[in-house]
Amino acid sequence: MLSTATPAPIRTAALLAAGLLLLTACGEGGNTGAADGKKAEGFPLTLKNCGRTVTVKAPPQQAVSVDQGSTEILLSLGLADRLAGTATWTDPVMKSLEKANAGVERISENRPSSEKVLDKEPDFLSASFASTLAKGGVAPREQFEKLGVPTYVSPADCVGKDNSGGGDGARTAPLTMDSVYTEVRELSQVFDVPERGDALVKKLRARVEKATDGIDASDTSLLYWFSDSKAPYLAGCCGAPGVITKELGAKNVFDDTHDEWPQISWETVADRNPDVLVIGDLSRTTQTAESAEKKIEFLESNPVTKTMDAVKNRRYVLLSGQAMNPTIRTVEGLERVAAGLRDFGLAG
Repeated sequence: MLSTATPAPIRTAALLAAGLLLLTACGEGGNTGAADGKKAEGFPLTLKNCGRTVTVKAPPQQAVSVDQGSTEILLSLGLADRLAGTATWTDPVMKSLEKANAGVERISENRPSSEKVLDKEPDFLSASFASTLAKGGVAPREQFEKLGVPTYVSPADCVGKDNSGGGDGARTAPLTMDSVYTEVRELSQVFDVPERGDALVKKLRARVEKATDGIDASDTSLLYWFSDSKAPYLAGCCGAPGVITKELGAKNVFDDTHDEWPQISWETVADRNPDVLVIGDLSRTTQTAESAEKKIEFLESNPVTKTMDAVKNRRYVLLSGQAMNPTIRTVEGLERVAAGLRDFGLAG
C-alpha cells in the first residue's frame, strides 16, 4: 500500500540548481565507489529495471532510499554507512535493524520533496513503488537521471503489474517472492556486495520453508485490511497478501479482484464474512484507522462489521504495513499469519 501523503510541488529551478551542485561535487575528486578507492570490478554496471536501462558507474557511497521497504533491504545488506538519507515510513524499523537505522538521517516521514532528496547529493536513488518516482511523487525518474543520479524501483511493483490506471495499480500476474529476491540480489550487485544478497535470500527462503512446513489452511478464508475505516483498502488477489495466502493454502475473500488495494464497502465485507481478519498495524497517521487498535475499535462498534464471525470471535492477526507490501517483510507476514491460524485451530 502506498503512502498517501501529498508531496511538495516539484520546482524545476530548484531541482536543476541542486543538480548542478551535485554534478559539481561529483566532479571534484569524489569517491570512485570502491571502499579502498580503487575502481570496482564489474562497473559501470548496467541492468534493466521496470522498463528502463539503469547504469551505475560505481558502487554508491551516498544513496537515498525513499521508501521503507527499499531502506530495510539496504540496511539488511549492511549498507547503513552508504545511506545518506531515507524517507516514507509506515512502521517502526525492523527490530534487528534499529541500531543500523539509528545512524542514518530520516529526511522525511512521508514522501520528501525532490529538493530534500537532492540536498543529500545522492549518487543513487531507490524506491519500492513506481509512483514514488513518478509525477505526483518525489519526482519522475528521468528528472534525477538527467542530473546523473541513477534510480531503481522494486521489480515487485512493476513486473506483472499495471500502474497506469491510478490508485495502487492492478496485478496482471500474481506476485511471487522471486521478485523480492531479485530486488535483494540486484541491489547487492549495485553496491558491490553480491555475497550479502545471496546470504539474505537464502535466509528468507529458509524462513518461508519453516513457516509453511506441514500447514494446510485450505478451509480458511482471510481478509487483509491495510488502512482507512471510511473506504477501507483491502487486498486483492495477487499482491503480497496473495503470496501469504497461497503459501498457506488459504483463500482471500477478495481474490476475484486483481486491483492491488481496492476500496470495498463494509457491507460487501460482511456479506463475504471471512474467517480471519489480517489487520495492518501502521504507525503513520495519514488516514483513518491506521493502528490496529483503531481498526479493532471500529470493527467491534460498527453495526455492519460487529456481527461478522471473525469479529465476534476476535480472530485478528496483526501485521506491520511493510509485511503487507511486497518486501522482505512479506516473510514476516507469512510467519505471523501461519502462527495465528494455528492458534485459532484453523490450520493443520
